[in-house]
Amino acid sequence: MIIPFRQLDPDTLQNLLEEYATRDGTDYGEREVGLADKVASLRRQLQSGEVVIWFEPGEESVNLVLARDIPKDV
Repeated sequence: MIIPFRQLDPDTLQNLLEEYATRDGTDYGEREVGLADKVASLRRQLQSGEVVIWFEPGEESVNLVLARDIPKDV
């Protein structure tokens, strides 16, 4: 289920973006990128619609996923 980011409390959204940006397995390439830059990039991707917040009820988990990877029948 897609969660519209604009419906989240600003602090909740900030915490979600920070948590996601610091997860193991998130790779930003060869150069070191600071947390503020990572969060700003994720926020831009949300605003552009490239990325969406995805809640998986069965697993009770939240992820950021590419919008193009969401099945059209959802």
